[in-house]
Amino acid sequence: MYGKSRNAPPSNEDIARVAASALMNPARHAGKTYRPTGPELLGAEDMAKAIGRAVGRSVRVVPTPTWLFMRAARMAGISIDVMSNLRYYIDDHKRGAFELGAPTTDVLDVTGRPAEDFETIARRYAAPFRNQRTFGNWLREFAQFVLTPLSPGFNLERYDRELRRPFPLEPQFATESKVWRREHDISDSTKAAASVHKKTTLAASPTQWLESQ
Repeated sequence: MYGKSRNAPPSNEDIARVAASALMNPARHAGKTYRPTGPELLGAEDMAKAIGRAVGRSVRVVPTPTWLFMRAARMAGISIDVMSNLRYYIDDHKRGAFELGAPTTDVLDVTGRPAEDFETIARRYAAPFRNQRTFGNWLREFAQFVLTPLSPGFNLERYDRELRRPFPLEPQFATESKVWRREHDISDSTKAAASVHKKTTLAASPTQWLESQ
């Protein structure tokens, strides 16, 4: 969604299948960690083309400011606790964190079924009537599009204060954390590429300190 980095997004269904398989056979999976991903790394343009094939029309990527995305999410009914975490995801994604170590074969290894590709996921979400191109749906989405910049967003700073969340003294982005890299089985051979990517993205956006997840 943001920047030029890529991701290998898994389907919700594949994540659920991995979790269910691990729970059903705990002895086999004891002490192991899994990172379900889709079968290939995709950028925003790749995802737009897949969505376009799913809905049967051209889809174009338009960069969206984070503040506008947050307002649209609130209008869509997404809870503040989800968006509070997603803001960190956005900035880590810009820095290429989800390219590292992806894709994995964990979905196939754990469930015995290959991971769903992004177009398959897009076609499933395009199928419900609410997401089809009818005049009523178009009118609803157009009205939301017009109202979104005028709607209130989330006050995430106040939300953090109310929860009294502790924050580390020296927070890091995921790609800068040795612990994160070790837990994600990322070798040092990818560090140079991540560093170059980080420098180019930092030049285009202000520095923000995030807690390593």
